[in-house]
Order: sequence, then structure tokens, then C-alpha cells
Amino acid sequence: MKILYLETSSKNCSVAISDGEKMLCVCEEVSENYKQSESLHTFVEWALEGAEISLKDIDAVSLGKGPGSYTGLRIGAASAKGFCYGLKIPLVAVNSMESMIQPFLGQNYDLIISLVDARRMEVYTAVYDGNSGKELIPTEAKVLDEISFQEFKDKKVLFVGDGAAKAKDILDLPNAEFKTDIYPSAQYLVKKTLEKIQNKDFEDIAYFEPFYLKEFHGIKKKKSED
Repeated sequence: MKILYLETSSKNCSVAISDGEKMLCVCEEVSENYKQSESLHTFVEWALEGAEISLKDIDAVSLGKGPGSYTGLRIGAASAKGFCYGLKIPLVAVNSMESMIQPFLGQNYDLIISLVDARRMEVYTAVYDGNSGKELIPTEAKVLDEISFQEFKDKKVLFVGDGAAKAKDILDLPNAEFKTDIYPSAQYLVKKTLEKIQNKDFEDIAYFEPFYLKEFHGIKKKKSED
């Protein structure tokens, strides 16, 4: 089963293609300017070329559903829906926080905690078992302070994500490690996606919305004087 993976929730615009568990191609780039709108479809084309298949060969689309960048999530969701509608194939959605922990499972950490930078001292966070990857505390928005995560001070904890930079400066956790240059990546959606496909856990394409976690706060335009 050939699956197209899209992950656009962060600064990392990421596309991957697998044949079952076998990764065929990954194309991604981390950009401070959030280049999803201009890069995503180019990356899809490059990934298809690298995998030596065409779009009509794709059997399902998997999307990193967030939380993260509102605009990035909108772009990824629109693209994923478009591919699924056009190809008449199912859509799978995976929490983007889960893709961040995959490379570090089974490395003797008690806990792995995903931290995605939100605004000011706020992060999106979720807590996972360091070996099995089981979710222990669901994804939530959290304001960091010096007592955050103190319940884990005696555990060996790994914090991953761009929100870990904030955490490293203020948390009093002597046993913790921090990896700040980790972003959600399409290549790490495979395991969860295959589980969902096996369980026929598909999204309703017409009604699917990304996992925003918070309402979008845009800039209000001034009302016209006339």
C-alpha cells in the first residue's frame, strides 16, 4: 500500500511516501518563513519522482493534523483533502506531536514530552512513555513556569521540539534533556498511520478539520470610515 504523508504544522514543510513500512522518499525543509504554500506541491512532485511512482499509484493520504501553525495546518489539510477527493482514496490524520517522539523511543528515557512553541511562554505539549510511545497526558496548551513538569523531576525525561528552548531556560529538572531542533516530520507518521489503516480509522473528508487546539487570533482590520 503506497501512502503519501504530509506534515505542515511547523517550520518544517515535510512530504514522504512509503510502501507499507518501507520508506520510499522523504522531501522536507525547515524554513523560518513557513514556506508551505509555495513548497508543498513541489515537494510532493519531488517525492513522487524519488519514489518512482505517479500520483495515481497512491492508495491513501496521511496528514499530520497538528497542533501547530494555523496557516500551515490549513494548507496541509486543503492539500490532503484535494488529493483524497481527486483520487477517491482515504484520509488518515495523526497527531503531529506523536511524530516528534518516534526517533527517540526505546532509548532509556522514562518519558518523552513534545513541546511546540506557541506564543510568549505558552507551548503545546503532550507526554508519552519513553519506550512504548503510549500517550500518558493528552495534548494541551500550557503556560511554562519554573514549576512546570515538577511531577517528573525524578524521571529521566526528554523534551523534544522548538518549544524545548523555552523550557530549558526556566525548568528546574536536573535529569531532563532537551532537543530543540526537532520538528514534526512526515517520515515519522508511518507507524501510527498503518495502525489506523488496519483499524479502518479514516477521517470524513468533507468534515475534517485540523487539530488547532486554540482559536486563531488574527489581526482585526479597521472598519472603513465611509
